[in-house]
Amino acid sequence: MRSLMTCLLLLFSTGAIADDESLWAALRAGGHVALMRHAPAPGIGDPAGFVLGDCSTQRNLSPAGRAQATATGERLRAQGITRATLHSSRWCRCLDTARLLGLGPVIPTPALDSFFNERDQAAERSAAVRALVRDADTAAGPLILVTHQVNITALSGVYPVSGELIIMRIAGDELELAGRIQPLP
Repeated sequence: MRSLMTCLLLLFSTGAIADDESLWAALRAGGHVALMRHAPAPGIGDPAGFVLGDCSTQRNLSPAGRAQATATGERLRAQGITRATLHSSRWCRCLDTARLLGLGPVIPTPALDSFFNERDQAAERSAAVRALVRDADTAAGPLILVTHQVNITALSGVYPVSGELIIMRIAGDELELAGRIQPLP
């Protein structure tokens, strides 16, 4: 029984590694985009008194979140992704996540802003993100969009954990789920 469990563990572990490898290759090759949920920031939603552009009024990355974002940047570089076009929500936790990746300048992008408290904005923001992705030159280098759970779920149907990369295949005006790359613990 123990050898069966060991074989199953190896089989599933190898499959996950191979799947991650194909996702990294797809991101490097173009025609794909990475939707990244910001790294861990304690709490849910935005606190009362939230002001865009004033980080003291927002949920910010925890020390573990800052370390995770830095480690994700190192992981991307280890996969041969040393530069990327980085768009980010204007929320501080997203901007900080994108900057800590260390892959190039960060472009604050209103279409990636959270609509957690404005659910009626979901369709409009999602359409704007799809247009941004459609018009991007992913052949020139990877495109990484750092945003929020609600935005990623609206675009992909996936509920990502903090720091997770959701790799989407660009299919004209649509995005198709290619796979998920979990953050390192």
